[in-house]
Amino acid sequence: MNPITQLKTKLPAPLQRLGDLAYNYWWSWTADHLSLFSTIDPTIWQACRHNPVALLESVSYERLSQIAENPEYLKRLKTLARQFDSYMTERDTWASRVAPQLSHEKPVAYFCVEFGLHESLPIYAGGLGVLAGDHLKSASDLGVPMVGVGLLYRQGYFRQRLNRSGWQEDYYDDNDFEHMPLELVRDEFGQPVTIKVRIRQRTVRIQVWKVRVGRVELYLLDADRSDNDPIDRRLTGHLYGGNRETRIAQKLLLGVGGVCMLEALEIEPSIYHLNEGHAAFALLEVARYETERTGENFFEVEPRLRKQVIYTSHTPVPTGFQTFSADMMDSFFADYWPKLGLSREEFLSLGARRLGDPWEPFSMEVLALRLSRAANGVSRRHGEVSREMWHILYPECETAEQVPISHITNGVHARTWTAPLLNDLYGEYLGQSWAREMGNTEIWTRINDIPDEDLWQRHCILKERLIAHTRARVRQARLGRGEAADDIAAVERLLDPDTLTIGFARRFSPYKRGGLLFRDLHRAIRILSNRRRPIQLIFAGKAHPADDEGKRIIQRLMEWCRHPSLRDRIAFIEDYDIYTAKLMVHGVDVWLSTPRRSLEASGTSGQKVCLNGGINCGVLDGWWAEAYQEGPNGRGLNGWAIRKEADTREQEIQDQSDAETLYELLEEQMAPLFYQRDRHGLPRGWITLMKASIRMGAPCFNTDRMVAEYVTRLYFPEIAIPNEPVLASA
Repeated sequence: MNPITQLKTKLPAPLQRLGDLAYNYWWSWTADHLSLFSTIDPTIWQACRHNPVALLESVSYERLSQIAENPEYLKRLKTLARQFDSYMTERDTWASRVAPQLSHEKPVAYFCVEFGLHESLPIYAGGLGVLAGDHLKSASDLGVPMVGVGLLYRQGYFRQRLNRSGWQEDYYDDNDFEHMPLELVRDEFGQPVTIKVRIRQRTVRIQVWKVRVGRVELYLLDADRSDNDPIDRRLTGHLYGGNRETRIAQKLLLGVGGVCMLEALEIEPSIYHLNEGHAAFALLEVARYETERTGENFFEVEPRLRKQVIYTSHTPVPTGFQTFSADMMDSFFADYWPKLGLSREEFLSLGARRLGDPWEPFSMEVLALRLSRAANGVSRRHGEVSREMWHILYPECETAEQVPISHITNGVHARTWTAPLLNDLYGEYLGQSWAREMGNTEIWTRINDIPDEDLWQRHCILKERLIAHTRARVRQARLGRGEAADDIAAVERLLDPDTLTIGFARRFSPYKRGGLLFRDLHRAIRILSNRRRPIQLIFAGKAHPADDEGKRIIQRLMEWCRHPSLRDRIAFIEDYDIYTAKLMVHGVDVWLSTPRRSLEASGTSGQKVCLNGGINCGVLDGWWAEAYQEGPNGRGLNGWAIRKEADTREQEIQDQSDAETLYELLEEQMAPLFYQRDRHGLPRGWITLMKASIRMGAPCFNTDRMVAEYVTRLYFPEIAIPNEPVLASA
């Protein structure tokens, strides 16, 4: 009996369709997702991190019976189940009309080292994983036959807590896969499907789990089996954890193991799409299968392999995180390259930037670029940077502009990231089909029809929800640290719903400059604590466990949180996850992004903010360099740009220049506009900017547009693009 059937047998008959919904993440982006499960038992729902399977298994049968006799709930469930069945059985989709070459028998295989679908499946670290999750959701909505391939981490990415000195402490919780929305893949005899992967001289047995994402299936590889060596069981323990040997072993499992898994499940992809270079070893395994099948050598099968491979880069600099020494490659692949008909030197050259250099490390990114038909960056600027960065691999190209690396700018899954309050408002004024026709710019011109007071009222509700969540999390953290009673009581004064609120949430890496606003502490205090026009800040994010400099940035932020002049105006939310991310992008007034130039490949958090009427302020890099629009008076029409570049290569001078620009924007533009109210108490000028942010951001920076571009520009560039609007399923 599969887990869905098992769960349904535990539910009262009228509620059994909840079992189908609980095991398919489609429920998480429906209009009714907010209360579908939380209504059953809000306390348990919160405690289980919004895991519908754990909720239904934990709640008492008496409570389920009460719900089962509630006619209003049963009507909602019946309607939602009908929508789900229609969605799952629809065959006339955008993809079926535009790219009939794709089929469930020949899908796209989408490889990524992390997937961020929902907070109940914590196998993601940040932007790369959330982008991958959004990619799968839009592929499902557009009807693109796709299977995701990743790893299932027993302990996921680390959990974060800050000690009394503000220093980040890392800890891990075990994921309970048996009570999560995923199922172990079994054969016709009920036994787990397993594959074998050679890691050095050991055979590692891998089992496979399936996650349903609408019409798309995500397969996750898991080495935590009792018949594996204890060392090998830990290979799928942590995301981005362990030493360099652990990392290469994980990449081997993802790439080689992922291809073996597809073979075992009799899935024959038409396209292999590598989202970042972590899975590049998959290409070697595809080549090995082909050499074994045909008797040809690697160089004979390589042209056919390349026709099937798309590579998306997310890094604007060559990274040592994905390079390995020749000795380490010898250790893991000495018995592998003969299977490809390659010598050691030929094999190592596949990953070398400079051919013939014996000290050149083996790069996963280089391997992916060498063996892909098409490669792309994730914003226009990132495409330019990538062509410069990898020009060395294309000696036939005289200039970097000729390097065959294009760009497809990232987007976000609007149906996931738009607050239900605004979803409802858009449905009323834009039409009920707005979320299906994200790229229809005519629809988004109707944003101006929304009464200012309605948009502002709903934004204020979302802002109050964010502040309530922030206070609850800060209080929990202070209690956990055993802080004084006065400090715990002071949480009630933390943040003010009527104050201009800026959000900053991302990985705390030095290049993202999380402390830029406090470069001149005295000036920052003067701006934030202005009595007439105060400003408050909400921070969230983690530093990588090995990044002490990133941890020091967080520690300094915590010091500023305790400053007598700032303690009520700055909050840091610990243990950032998708749930907190949603509340932040729903509720902030301004989203701040301050990366060092050319180091932000794209960024997507600010795109989520646009969908919810928030306004962006950031360095003109990544997606914001494309989205920002300037008016005739030199001021932004849809946000603010930190665009002043110092005439220097000294980063300290550039940081100082950018901080000065930010202070000027806060004092001279943001705060005056926010606090300028009419006789009804409405900030009309600010609301005009909110509407522009929505109107200019939503139709362009979404994953429906992004996935459609992958299909028509990279997967099948030879097809004539029909006059077919990108239309998602209802």
